[in-house]
Amino acid sequence: MTRRKHVRPKARSKPAAARETVSSFRYIPRVFPYLKPYRVLIGLAALLMLLTVLLSLAQPWPLAFLVDSALGDKGPPEWLAGLAGETPGSRILFAVLLGLGLTLLVNGVNIIAAYVQTRLEQRMILDVRSDLFEHVQRLSLAFHDQQRKGMLMFAINNQAAAVGEITAVLLPLVQNLLTVIGMVYIAYRFDPALALLSLTVVPFIYYSTQHYGRRVEPRLRRVRGLEGNSLSIVHEAMSMMRVIVAFGRERHEHRRFATQGRDAVEARIHLTVQQTAFSLGVNLITAAGTALVLGYGAHLVLQGKLSIGELLVVLSYIGAVYQPLEQISGTLTTLREQLISLEAVVQLLDTEPEVADRTDGREVDRAVGRVTLERVHFSYASRVDTLKDLSFDVPAGSVVAVVGPTGAGKSTLVSLLPRFFDPDRGRILLDGVDVRDLKLESLRRQISIVLQEPLLFSGTIADNIRYGWLEATDDDVVRAAMAANAHDFIRRLPNQYETVLGERGAQLSGGERQRISIARAFLRDTPLLILDEPTSSIDSKTEAVILDALERLVVGRTTFMIAHRLSTVRHADRILVMDHGELVEQGDHEQLLEAGGLYREMFEAQNDVAAAARRSRRGSQLIDLTVLEAGLQQ
Repeated sequence: MTRRKHVRPKARSKPAAARETVSSFRYIPRVFPYLKPYRVLIGLAALLMLLTVLLSLAQPWPLAFLVDSALGDKGPPEWLAGLAGETPGSRILFAVLLGLGLTLLVNGVNIIAAYVQTRLEQRMILDVRSDLFEHVQRLSLAFHDQQRKGMLMFAINNQAAAVGEITAVLLPLVQNLLTVIGMVYIAYRFDPALALLSLTVVPFIYYSTQHYGRRVEPRLRRVRGLEGNSLSIVHEAMSMMRVIVAFGRERHEHRRFATQGRDAVEARIHLTVQQTAFSLGVNLITAAGTALVLGYGAHLVLQGKLSIGELLVVLSYIGAVYQPLEQISGTLTTLREQLISLEAVVQLLDTEPEVADRTDGREVDRAVGRVTLERVHFSYASRVDTLKDLSFDVPAGSVVAVVGPTGAGKSTLVSLLPRFFDPDRGRILLDGVDVRDLKLESLRRQISIVLQEPLLFSGTIADNIRYGWLEATDDDVVRAAMAANAHDFIRRLPNQYETVLGERGAQLSGGERQRISIARAFLRDTPLLILDEPTSSIDSKTEAVILDALERLVVGRTTFMIAHRLSTVRHADRILVMDHGELVEQGDHEQLLEAGGLYREMFEAQNDVAAAARRSRRGSQLIDLTVLEAGLQQ
C-alpha cells in the first residue's frame, strides 16, 4: 500500500466542519488497494447486486397482475396468457406463485450476497489489521514511548474494521442508487409527471443531509476518542494490576473507568438521539412525497389514465425509492463513523518510522564484534543532550562495563547499538561499517539483550527460551537452560519445560525469569551482548548463580554491561564512566581507582553502604544474643 502524508486543504473560505468532512471522504481511495486481491469476490458481489436490482424491479408486478388481470378485466400480456390461464382462479394462483417465487429468489440471492460481502469484508479487515500490526512494530521506540498502548490496540482491533465496513456500506448504496434509477425510469414510463413528482423530496433530503453531516462529524470524533480512551484505561489497569492491588486503589481505578465510561455513554446517547431526530425528519419528508404521489396517482386513475394495478406498482416503486432515503441517517452515520476510523488508520500507516532501512542497506552474516563510536550526540524530544560527544573504540570480544549515576545516559547509549534510536550527530560503527548502512534485521541479528526486568511471553518455558532461535530443537533448549543455570529449577516444576508461565511469567520468581532470559541469549548465540543491569533487583544468593551463568555467556562476545553494583564489573576489560551524558572516565578497575575521579567516589560510597549494612546485621545479631542470654538467666 502506498504510504504518503496527507495535508488538510488550505481553503480558508470553508467552515472547519466542512473541511473535516472533505478530509474524511478523501481517504476513501486508500481502501482500493485492499480490494485488488479480491477481484473475483468483487465481481461476484457486483453480479449479485445487479441481479438483486433486477429482482427488486420485478417484485411489484405480481401484485399489479393480480389486481388488473385476475381481479380486474384487463387482459394479461401475450407472453403470459398461456402461463396464467384463462380463468380468474388460475390467474390468482399464478400471481400468488409468481410473487412467492420472486420472494424466494430474492432471499436466496440476498443470502449468497451476504456470504460474499461478509467474506470480502472480513478478509479486508484482516489484511488491514495485519498491515497495522506489522507497521506498528516497525515504528521506533520513541513513537511507542509517546503513544498510549490502549489507543494503538483500539486502532488495530476496532478502527481497522473501517476498510471492510466502508465496503459493506458502499455496496448497498450503489445497489440502492441503481434501484432508484430503475424504478424512477419505470415510473416515468407510466406517467412522467408522477415520476417527477416523486423526486420533489430529493432536494430537501439532500440539504438536510448536508446540514446533519456537518453537525454530526465532530460528535462522532468525540465519541470515538472517548471509546478509545476507555480501552486505554482498561489496558493500563491490567498492566499495573500489582501496583493497584499493592496500594489498594481498586475503587479509584473503578471510579476512573466508570467516569470515563459514563462520558462515552452519554456522548453516544446524545449522538443516537440526533440520529433518531434526523431519521424522523427524513421520514416526514418522504411521507409528504408519498402523499403527493398517491393523491396525484388517484386522480389519474379516476381519469382513466392509469389502472389501479399500475398505481400500486408505481406506489411500490416509490416506496422502494424512498426506503433508502429513509434509512439515510443510519447509513450516513455509519459511513462517517467508519471514515473517521479510516482516517485514524491511514494516519497511523503513514507514520514514518524514525529508524528505517536505507534503500542500499547491507547484509552481514556474522559480525566480528568491534564497536566504535565517533562523536555521538543524542537528545530525546523532551530531554536535550542525553548523550554528548561520545567517542570510544571497543575491540571484538571485549567486556565493557558502563557505570554512572542515575540519568547519566547508560541505557540510552546501549539502545543506540541495535538502533532502537539513531544518534542526532556522529556515527556508530560495527566492524568499521556505519550501523545505519546495515539492514535493521541483519544488525539486530548480531545482538542479544538481557534486560533489568526479564520480559517473558505467556507460553511455555521452552517457547520462551526458543524465542532466541525459533528453529532450535528441544536438545538445544535444554543445553541453553543448563548453561544459564536454569535447568535444575525447571526440572523441579510439574510440567518442566512445558510449564505455561502466564502473562509476563508471573508464576516464576525474578531470579528464575532472569535465568530464562539468559538461556534465551545463550540460544541466540550472537557476537554482541547487552546486559542492562541484569542483577540489580535480585538477592545476593541468586545473583551469584546468575553471575556464574553470565561469566560463561560473555566468553567470546563483545559485551556491554550496565551495572550499579561496581563489585560486579571489577573484572571488565574496560569501564566507561558516564555523567550527565558525557564520558568522563574510562579504564580498568585499578586504573580508575588510582585516578581518584567519579568512579572512585562511587566505589567508596558503595563500600561504605555495604560496611554499614554489615555492621547493622552484626548489631542485630548481638542484640539477639543479649536477649537470649537474658532469657536464659531468667
